[in-house]
Amino acid sequence: MSHQQRALRIVTLFMLLSLSGCASWFANDTLDPQVHLLKVEVVRAKLLEQKFMLYFRVDNPNDSDLTVRGLVYRIHLNEFLLAEGESSKWFTVDPKSSSYFEVPIRTNLWQHLREVVKMLKKRDQPIPYHLEGELKTGIFIGNDVHLARYGEIIPGDFIPE
Repeated sequence: MSHQQRALRIVTLFMLLSLSGCASWFANDTLDPQVHLLKVEVVRAKLLEQKFMLYFRVDNPNDSDLTVRGLVYRIHLNEFLLAEGESSKWFTVDPKSSSYFEVPIRTNLWQHLREVVKMLKKRDQPIPYHLEGELKTGIFIGNDVHLARYGEIIPGDFIPE
């Protein structure tokens, strides 16, 4: 075996060993943040427009800061689409901690008025809701976290006596 072949083999072996270290650059051992819907508040309810405020908490289980770039959401109340949209509020969640944020939503329930009135007549009967969306995180390399939450609201909690 000539010196040239031996040198080529050594260089090839060295390159292969060094490339295996590069693979760890792209390994993603971070955990997804947890997103919790804490509260739905009625801000104003008129015949043609309803305004709500959604209150969220984001838990960062990792050892590094989490930059949140916004939230894309769809909310279904019972069987119909209540609201959909996007919040573009940026904030940072410190490592191993939580941060709170609010999302204002507007909707028009006029087309679903009959169903809504029927649901609201039963003040103590829970109404199921479904929240789905994406929490946009990261600055240069984005990591969108998909979320789906199911729950119930009780009309009597939102309507004064």
